[in-house]
This record gives sequence, structure tokens and C-alpha cells, in this order.
Amino acid sequence: MFDDVIMKRRSYRTFDPRPVEKDVEDRLLTMTLRAPSGGNMQVWSMIRVTDPAKKEVLSRTCDNQAFIAKAPLVYLFLVDCHKWLEYFRFSDSEAKTGKPMRKPGIGDFHLGMQDAMAAAQTCVLAAEALGLRSCYIGDIIENYETVRDTFHLPTYAVPACLLVLGYPKEEIRAPLLPRPENDDFYFTDDYPELTKERLGAMYRNQEEFSRERKTLPLDNTGTYADGYYNRKYTSDFMKEMNRSTKIFLAPWFDDGQ
Repeated sequence: MFDDVIMKRRSYRTFDPRPVEKDVEDRLLTMTLRAPSGGNMQVWSMIRVTDPAKKEVLSRTCDNQAFIAKAPLVYLFLVDCHKWLEYFRFSDSEAKTGKPMRKPGIGDFHLGMQDAMAAAQTCVLAAEALGLRSCYIGDIIENYETVRDTFHLPTYAVPACLLVLGYPKEEIRAPLLPRPENDDFYFTDDYPELTKERLGAMYRNQEEFSRERKTLPLDNTGTYADGYYNRKYTSDFMKEMNRSTKIFLAPWFDDGQ
């Protein structure tokens, strides 16, 4: 059942070295292209990374995660307005419509990000249905200059996310990481005032899971918020993510309007 595809999905970082068959990857890519897209424009692109040297670069720039270089499939999803600028140019759209060309702005970026992430998540679920497993790599937004130069990215084609995929080396038997409860998490009609109690309820399941495994900070007396604050929010890699993202987003804010 499709419910199982969603409810049993988890991130995998250990893959069987055997390659993914061409017909399986073709089906995966065909389903990925069925993702929803604003105006059916596909303001995104994807680079299939097959060059071992480029996989090694990604492995290093994404916090030295060795499994990236070993993954059978590595997909770099991009927000991509560059191809539309080129399409307009080759079509002579400015002259034919009489409307002046503009630079892409932050709204164009946001639309492209929606498209790219819808495509990536469609790819994840399609992979699950085909017996593959996957892992999102958020660290792709670090070290932009190296990623840009490695893949010859033009100004208006920038990283959205990185996916690594393949057949699992073995199925993970450990419990799935918990998620919040519906009644605690979703808002209705308005954004509410967030009390300490409501926030605690929203992340109760994750906190209990972490406390049982003694992985919370302050000798396991801290909250789930303390754990995130200590491990990620104040980390060096988050500082690098913000620095790098500021660099590649700068042209989108300078839209000349």
C-alpha cells in the first residue's frame, strides 16, 4: 500500500554497491518529472552526478560524509531560472512581446525552490516504491563556491538539495524516529500564540525518544530544544550554511527593481 511507502520511509546512509538498473532509474526519473510545478514550468534542474571525482568533492564539501561518494545514485537538485533566461533569449521573447527583460528576483527563487523540493520529494517516494532507499543531504548549501565551480553552475542555477540513493545494504531494524502527533502539531485558520506547554507537546515524542536513549544535553536533563540548539543551531556548519547561502542568493535580491 502507498501508506507504507510514506510511513516506513527513513533515511539510509549504507547502500549495496550494485548499480541501479537503467530501467529502474528511467522509471524513477519519469515519476520525478510528474511532480507538481508552478505553471508547469519546472523552474528546477537536476544534475546526475556519476563522476567519482565529483562525488568525492560532494563528500568533502558536505561535512566529510564518506557515504556520499559511495552511493550508486547522486542527484543534485537546483533552483534554475538560468534556463528560462536562455529560453527567453533564444525565443526573442522580449522583442516579440514588447515587454522589457528583468533579472530574476527573490519571488522567482522561491517558486523555483518550491518546484525543486516537490520534485526531490517525489523522487524520494518513487524510489521507495521501486525498492530503493535515499537520504537528503542538507549540507549541499555549504561551500557554494566549490559546488558552483565543480558543476559549472551559472548565476541563477543554485543548489536546492542533494539526494543520494541506492539499494539498501541491509534493512534497518531500529525503530523509526518519532514524529509529532497531529492534534499537537497542526494549526487551524490562524497562527496561534505559542506557549511553553504547546511547544513541549509538539515535540514531546522526539524528546521522550531522545531521553530514553540518553542523548539529550546537560546529562540528559535538557529539552529537545536544548539538543537542537547545542548540536545544530549554534554549530559551525550552520554558520557556513548561512554564509554560503548568502553568497548564492545575493543576485536574486539584486533584481534591479
